[in-house]
Amino acid sequence: MRINLETDYAVRIVQCLAQAGQRLDANTIAQKTGVTLRFSLKILRKLVGAGIVKSFKGASGGYLLQKAPEDITLLEVIEIISGPIVISRCQSVDYVCDHPDECSCSFQHLFYEVSKEIAERFAKVNFADKERCKE
Repeated sequence: MRINLETDYAVRIVQCLAQAGQRLDANTIAQKTGVTLRFSLKILRKLVGAGIVKSFKGASGGYLLQKAPEDITLLEVIEIISGPIVISRCQSVDYVCDHPDECSCSFQHLFYEVSKEIAERFAKVNFADKERCKE
């Protein structure tokens, strides 16, 4: 399993907004996170749609966390961008198993447990800790 670039950037953007504690425009977010403006806007749209971030239009527009940083988990941000944490394709919602018998799936229970442990660990991490990564 690997966190993709878009998910990594989404985490950076949420962390940036959490640390700022105020409304920021997209250019500032892009600059502070090192994410291109175009990619930042794409990610911000997803975060707005999921209710994590609120957008403001107009001259004094920008973006602000809609939820308190302590109420936003790392798992939530990851799943908004990448979907559920699964380390095996067999755990994907849309996967149709083509194995003839259960014996060929002897490791699936382990894969499920590991995915569950990772998700639980990510669910314990929130964006309120301003000391996690200083600029």
